[in-house]
This record gives sequence, structure tokens and C-alpha cells, in this order.
Amino acid sequence: MSATTLPGPPPAAPGGPPEEPRPTPAPSSGQGGQASGRRALLASLRERWGWLSAGVLLGLVGSVMGLAQPLAAKRVVDGMGRGEAVTGAVLLLSALVVAGALLAGLGHYVLQRTAESLVREVRHRLSARLLGMRVGAAEKADPGDLISRVTSDTTVLRQAAPEALAAAVTGTLVTSATLVLMCVLDAVLFCVTLAVIALVSVLIAVTAPRIGSATRRTQEAVGELGAALERVLGAFRTVKAATAEHHEATRLDAAADRACRAGVKAAAWQAVSVTSSAVVMQVCFLVVLGVGGARVASGAISVSTLVAFLLYVFALAPRLSQLVEGVGHFQVGAAAALRIEQVTQLEVEHGGPPGAPAIATAGQPPATATPPDGSPLTVRFDRVRFAYRPGLPPAHRGVSFTVPARGLTAFVGPSGAGKTTVFSLIARFHDPDTGRVLLDRQDAREWPLHRLRTALGYVEQDAPVLAGTLRDNLLLGPVEASEAELARVLRLTRLDVLAARLPQGLDTSVGHRGGTLSGGERQRVAVARALLRRPRLLLLDEATSQLDAVNEAALRDAVHAASRSTTVLVIAHRLSTVVRADQIIVMEDGRVRATGTHAQLMARDSLYAELARGQLLHPEEP
Repeated sequence: MSATTLPGPPPAAPGGPPEEPRPTPAPSSGQGGQASGRRALLASLRERWGWLSAGVLLGLVGSVMGLAQPLAAKRVVDGMGRGEAVTGAVLLLSALVVAGALLAGLGHYVLQRTAESLVREVRHRLSARLLGMRVGAAEKADPGDLISRVTSDTTVLRQAAPEALAAAVTGTLVTSATLVLMCVLDAVLFCVTLAVIALVSVLIAVTAPRIGSATRRTQEAVGELGAALERVLGAFRTVKAATAEHHEATRLDAAADRACRAGVKAAAWQAVSVTSSAVVMQVCFLVVLGVGGARVASGAISVSTLVAFLLYVFALAPRLSQLVEGVGHFQVGAAAALRIEQVTQLEVEHGGPPGAPAIATAGQPPATATPPDGSPLTVRFDRVRFAYRPGLPPAHRGVSFTVPARGLTAFVGPSGAGKTTVFSLIARFHDPDTGRVLLDRQDAREWPLHRLRTALGYVEQDAPVLAGTLRDNLLLGPVEASEAELARVLRLTRLDVLAARLPQGLDTSVGHRGGTLSGGERQRVAVARALLRRPRLLLLDEATSQLDAVNEAALRDAVHAASRSTTVLVIAHRLSTVVRADQIIVMEDGRVRATGTHAQLMARDSLYAELARGQLLHPEEP
């Protein structure tokens, strides 16, 4: 499947990933977008074609029984006119009414149940696709819009798909059969009705494209509203502290207004379509009544024939309305299906070497994944060059260094030097443009992705915490830790004190994004989570930047203890962390400037000496 590359603004610094969210692709407009939407909708319906066909068939049989009702009514009228007993005809008419209603209701239930099942599978697939996205694609996407595609657009698909299918099959077939029976009853009245059908067809042809276009704009506007809400809730404290509630409320109101205007426009075109067809059918009834009355008076047809024909007109009116509404539902469903299909085209990670199939399911390791052997990893960068997007300055310009198994290696350098990019390339959030990243002398791109990341413990710079309990966050992912191991890590990271004071201990909810925890507590949770993985390679990106002196010293001791049995790479701005490192790598402008111990670099590298004197590295606190 082809990958979609999403445009976005450049990163804030050449050594770090892009920071601003980028918009996801919007559905294309015009005839090309409508055709793509129709194909996407039909493709999604194919997944449940059998059950959908069964529901349509039941509804069709119920409708066919409804077609026999005017003939049964004609028989009742004729029998009464001749003075015959009509009990049997009345019972037959009653049976047709009841059986037709039951079958139509059962068909409607089957269609709705199948639509729910279809949407469940679509949501599973979309969730897996989003979780399998490459980090670069996720950084360019707008989370709020993606959420709206998984929630809002799939709901629209569930509501629109069965109605569109029922209208396409049942409405067309039953309308055709009705017209045939009307022609058999009286050709003159049939021609009058046919003229009305032609007029309704013109109305559908004029309004359908406008309904589809307005619906797509509505769904895009809803996606923009979701993105605006995600933006505010993702920085809620910042908005509050800046007293920016009114400003942000204005932005949200503007997004809601755009969604409202687009929705009203779509509703207006649907109202024009439905109302026009209803008026036309009323005119048709009056014309048929007048012409039919004249033909009865002239003796051309009987009263019973006119009654039967008028009953078919009554039956035809809702079928034509169903067709008109079905076209609208199809346009709505096509717009939703197109937006859903675009999510499935986002670039996803591959589970192994270049050319390996993309990860298709989330939450399950690839079949080729094998457990790590537990030994510390060696790391080697071999002339690595990398830019986050074509046309931007490279974040790495021929980076080469070697990190032995075990021990602590620290990366220092000015902001934008490329330090965090080192970790991103090791974890294969991105792949180098040229050169190699070698783990245990094997190119990282040749590792099964699940096996590679199982071997890593990664603490990000902002130490994110997920909504849920403290235990959920500590044991995130495929982590198997005994209570004794959990207690040991809690002591190492000084989280045992936090757990002791929480009302439900480790089972206390930490709120949205860990909002009930302080910045330092979130950092300690992230470090504990990484240690519980028993990683072969531990990556710490400024993991102690928000800690006080006591907790920073305790955590530093825990990291040094871990470095005796695993390989630890740390990006730090504190001198206390750097001076005890076994190896220090100084980076500047996407290159490795110098490598050595603290004493060696103080003697021979002016940039490191300047950093160590306190310009960027903070001195050890008492």
C-alpha cells in the first residue's frame, strides 16, 4: 500500500524532531473525490456483503408482499361490488400487511446489526493503523482530526451505509416492480406517473453532488473542531495560567460555527431534494386522481382499478423518497469512507528489514519476534546522515561513534546539536538517510522491530504519563515484573513514598496525562517504567531535569547501578550526571565534535569546557 507523505513546517532546531502538529490530508473535492469516496464506501461494504444481502433480501420480500396488497384490495372492492363474500380476501390482505411488516422489520434489524459489526471492524483496523504509524507520520498529523475519523466518521458510516444499500437495491427493484404493475393496470395513468418519475430523477441529479460536497465540508469542519479541542486540552494548565480561556473559546466557537454552516448547507440541499420529491408526488396523486376519475366516468377503467392504481401511487411515494434519501445517505457515507480510507494510507512501520510487510495489527508482536538474550547492547553509528524532511538542514551530518556494552555514555552539546536524534534513530522512530546504526554489530533496520524495542528502555524528555493508574503506567507494554521487582524499582526511583501516600496506592488514577503528578514525579515514573523492562539498552533524555537535588542524586545512583549490567545512554544538562560517565560524546551542529572522559575533555575541548563551566551544564547542587 502506498504511503502518504504529509506536509508540515520545519522543526524548531535541526537536531530535534518537528514540534508543531501538521494537518492530516483532507478529502479531495470535485468529481475525483466523489469517485474515490464511492469506491471506498463500496469496498467497506464488501466486508459484510453476505449479511448485508440477507438484510436487503428480507426487506425486499417484505416490500414485495406490500406490492400484492393493492391487488388484494382490488379483489375486495370487486367482490363487494358483485355482492360476493370477501372474508377470504380480507384475511389475505391482513396477512400480507402483517407478514410484510415483520419481514421489513427483520431486514432492518439485520442491516443495522451488520452495520455495527462493520464499524467495529473498521475501528479495529483504524486503531491498529494509527498505533502502527511511523513516528514521522504521527508528528505531521493532527491528533484531533485523526480521532474524529475513528469516532465521528465511523458513526456516520454506520448510519449511512445500510440506508444507502437498502435504497439502492430494495428501492430500485420495488419501484421498478411497482411501475410494471401500474402499467398493467392502466397504460394512460402509467404514462402520467412516468413523467413524475422523470422529474424526480432530474431533481436527484441536480442535488446529489451538492449534498456530497456539503457533507464532506461538514465532516472536515468537525475534524477541525476536534483538533482545536485536542489542542486546548493538551495544554490545559498553560491555557489557564495565561488566562487565555476567552481567546481559545473564540477559536473553538469559530470552528463550531464553520461546522454548523457546513451542516446547515448540507441539510438545506437534502431538504430541497426531499421536499421537492414530496411535492411532485402530491401533484402526481392529484393528476392521477383527476385523469383516473375521468377514465372511470368514461368507462375506460373500473373503480377498483383506479383504487388499486392510487394505492400503488401511495406505495410509490415512499419508495421514491427512499431513493432520494438513499442518494443523500450514499453521498454522506462516501465522504466518511473516503476520510477513513485516507487513514489507512498513512505511512506505517515495517517489522523488519526494508521490504518487509508493514505492521498490520496493533498490540501484537510480529510472528518473527524473539525474546532478547538479556546481554547489554553495543551501539555504533557509522557515518550517519539524516534530515527530518527533504529540503531541511540535516540533523546529523556524518555522525560516527561507538558505545561499548555496559557503562554510562553521556551526550552533551548545545540545543539542536542532534542529541535527541541519536535516540530516535536507535529506536527506529526514523531511519538514517545514509550510513548505518549498528546494534550488536547488526544494522538496526535488520532487527525485527518488536524485538528491537523490547530490548530498549526509553525515557523521553517530557516524560509522558498516560491516563490510568500508577500501576498501569509502570507496567506499560509487555512487562512481566514480580511484586518484589516492582517494590525494588519503586525504592530505587523513590516512588515508594509517593505510592504510600496515594489513597489506593499503585492502583490510584493519575489523571489525564498524569495531571495529578508533579513534573519530577512523572519523570521518576518514566524512569521506573524503563527499568522494569530490564532493558539491554537504556536511553535517558534529560530524565532528571525536573528533579530536586535529593531525588536527582538518588536517581543518578540508580542509573549508575543499572549501567553495571546494561548499556546506558544519557542526554544531560547537569554536570553531576556527566562527570561520572564512562564516556562523554560532545555534539555540535549535527556532528561529533569530541569523545572522552570529563577530565580529558576539560583539557582538550573548548566547547565542553565552556559547557562545564556553567553556560549550558548546570553545576551540581549541594
